[in-house]
Amino acid sequence: MARLLFLILMVGLLFDVLLLFRNKTGVTANRVLPEKLSNGDDNKVEITIVNRYQFKTTLKIIDELPIQWQLRDFMIESTLAPSEEKRFTYHVRPTERGEYHFGNLIVFTASILGLASRKHLFDANAMIPNYPSFLQLKKYDFIAFTNKLKLFGLKKIRRIGHTLEFEQIKDYVSGDDVRNINWNATAKRGALMVNQFQDEKSQPVYSIIDKGRVMKMPFSGLSLLDYAINATLVISNIAIKKKDKAGMFSFSRKVEDRVLAQRSKAQMNLILETLYNVQTDFSESDFARLYIDIKRMVKQRSLMLLYTNFETMDALHRQLPYLQAINKTHLLVVIFFENTELKEFSEKKAVTTHQIFEKTIAEKFVYEKKLIVNELQKYGIQTILTAPENLTVNTINKYLEIKARGLL
Repeated sequence: MARLLFLILMVGLLFDVLLLFRNKTGVTANRVLPEKLSNGDDNKVEITIVNRYQFKTTLKIIDELPIQWQLRDFMIESTLAPSEEKRFTYHVRPTERGEYHFGNLIVFTASILGLASRKHLFDANAMIPNYPSFLQLKKYDFIAFTNKLKLFGLKKIRRIGHTLEFEQIKDYVSGDDVRNINWNATAKRGALMVNQFQDEKSQPVYSIIDKGRVMKMPFSGLSLLDYAINATLVISNIAIKKKDKAGMFSFSRKVEDRVLAQRSKAQMNLILETLYNVQTDFSESDFARLYIDIKRMVKQRSLMLLYTNFETMDALHRQLPYLQAINKTHLLVVIFFENTELKEFSEKKAVTTHQIFEKTIAEKFVYEKKLIVNELQKYGIQTILTAPENLTVNTINKYLEIKARGLL
């Protein structure tokens, strides 16, 4: 009986192998990747599979993901009817800029007997670069012209002390101020027309990124440096849409990655490519060198958005003379970060003596951040103290406020 069962099993196995390997193709599959990844965002990856067998097949799909994600258990299981095509979608969230290398797309197929499986390999060695968050850029792309700012967590700020000069009459589009409708032109044209006024424009807006070791601290997998890079990309785009000039540079031991403020068509691509290569050097940042370089290179009064991080008053006081010197010539906004993990810890209930001690220390650091804000404001320096995840929205709000109040 055992021999008979073994024989039946061998015959079934041979039949299953013939079913799977008789067809040269079996299944076809391909991985569809975006042209580039957007850092810190969910990026869609799509896998398309077509069953070339004449029978229903069971699938196990393994995609060899880049080493940056450290995922070794990725698998999709499904079934396909004869000649059926299916699309499978999953999302990945990169947190480090650079090149991401995908390995093989592996598909194991099995027949209804399930005694054997066949391995298929597709799309080996695909590379895709991970750029600063251009998806975030698209999200805020029409911020400069929409009246629905609250949808993005942005404040609508009333203009103060502005005189606007007439520029042209144009077709009404959603978002235009109805108070600017030109009724005479509307009657002649038979369609809504609005007066368009030109605001102050061609003002330089520089994003200055501190790439010293204080910016390597991670929150939600993304370093403070990358939060600053993503915000720089968005604010540069909005500044250009507002008819201002956008530029940037980074600094640590020296000033690097310079992009002079311009409003050309190629400016955003130049800024994107420059941001892609910005990396921390784990050094102490030289604010004296930053001041000297700004004084030498930037002659026109500009808005300077400085992304850095101060943890203590002592750290601020070492750099305060250079910040004051920059602020005399330009409008400086110092942007630094709340330690959200410490803040959450300080709000937890403490029971034991050890917990009380830790909570007290955490509260001290949270309070010191507020003292830093007060100290900067005392010397007339604009500030933003923000949670990392709110950096972009808070920076846009500050820029819109400065434009509305005519501070620059």
